[in-house]
Amino acid sequence: MKVKDIVDALNLKVLAGGDGLDREVKGVYTCDLLSWVMSHGKQNNAWITVQIHPNIIAVATLLEFSCVIIPENIEVEEATLNKANDEKIPVLQSNLNAYEICIELNKLGV
Repeated sequence: MKVKDIVDALNLKVLAGGDGLDREVKGVYTCDLLSWVMSHGKQNNAWITVQIHPNIIAVATLLEFSCVIIPENIEVEEATLNKANDEKIPVLQSNLNAYEICIELNKLGV
């Protein structure tokens, strides 16, 4: 499944990284502790986190994540969005909480 398919299915808002919407999503990882994510996340994961600082884009790039999903309409720092655009990492925003996003992604077969 492509990031753009998830955006459409979950009615997500694309905050940045629109050039990466064709990335393939093969799994989901939900965690807010960056060091833990770096040691457990997998390539092509959609990452759900409440973290909003630029370091999330560094981690997403390092692990080759498909996208970052920010729950509960949390406002994301401008520097983070600029870095996401530079790295072509989609940053998506949802009004759902992390648990609800996971449920919906599971329904989609991700």
